[in-house]
Amino acid sequence: MSSSLAGTARAYTLSDFDFELPEALIAQHPAAQRSASRLLDGLQLPPTDRIFRDLPTLLRSGDLLVFNDTKVLHARLFGEKPTGGKAELLVERVLGNNEVAVHLRVSKKPEVGTTLRMACAPGHDEEFGATLLGRWPDADGPLFRFRLFNAAGDDPYTLMERHGHVPLPPYITHSDSAEDAQRYQTVFARNPGAVAAPTAALHFDESLLERLEAMGVQRANVTLHVGAGTFQPVKTENIAEHRMHSEWYQVPEATQQAIAQCRARGGRVVAVGTTTVRTLESWAQSGQAQGDTNIFITPGYAFQVVDVLITNFHLPKSTLMMLVSAFAGYEEIRTLYGEAIRRQYRFFSYGDAMLLQRQR
Repeated sequence: MSSSLAGTARAYTLSDFDFELPEALIAQHPAAQRSASRLLDGLQLPPTDRIFRDLPTLLRSGDLLVFNDTKVLHARLFGEKPTGGKAELLVERVLGNNEVAVHLRVSKKPEVGTTLRMACAPGHDEEFGATLLGRWPDADGPLFRFRLFNAAGDDPYTLMERHGHVPLPPYITHSDSAEDAQRYQTVFARNPGAVAAPTAALHFDESLLERLEAMGVQRANVTLHVGAGTFQPVKTENIAEHRMHSEWYQVPEATQQAIAQCRARGGRVVAVGTTTVRTLESWAQSGQAQGDTNIFITPGYAFQVVDVLITNFHLPKSTLMMLVSAFAGYEEIRTLYGEAIRRQYRFFSYGDAMLLQRQR
């Protein structure tokens, strides 16, 4: 890891969140079983090696697990321009009226009004097109607005499910497969809209959820539709200059009540993943139970809701490295990441997990 140390009195820069990761530790496939992945118990230092299915021994009756129940779309679509040039669409958001906002990868941007001929899945021979309507969210926006269509008038969700590909992260080098369609999705996903999985929740299987329920650990859900911006690197050394991407979230009334009840009985609010943290803290900060958030959590942030965090290991120089450093402490995270590398933990979306205590 980088040798620079940060004291509590100085501002952090991008370089403070850099570290060297052996490429061999970037997980390309999930563990054979969801709950068989490793878990670095960082509730106390030095950290302890565990298996994820050991989680019930680390939680207590009365604790509240909060999950992100977003569902990953088959959001990667391939097509070609009328000139024959190839195009790739990564759907960031479904807008209504069969319109979608997408990241567009193409050698030369087509003109507004151009219709792309989209590739169909094997066994499906139909007219499937995408017409460019302009930029999004405004005329100078970073995304592109398309209308998807076929002869049957199916909506974008149906078209993506039939013809789309699993939007695997850029550091996973293989093409999506049937395994990815199953494993790059949580067992409780129900609200379609994400282009990246809430990866800490991938470790939970039905058996583990049943064991946690039986021991008195409560459960609640939020929704945050994870966008592709989660993989975007921070490019400014002064992290205060970084422009955070925006994502849609919702904190249901039942979850708000569950959190209040957890507080009343002295339990801990355990966030499963950084997306859950961002959702809960957005709600606490704004007072809004749903909407768009671009919350950017860096060291010095005062957490209002979350006590314990279950999370995977994140990319160097990423906003999520900054979030976990804010949560558990900068030096503590550096120690944990150093130990994870030394002990050969697997990193990123299909990798292992760690358990963190909020710094008091």
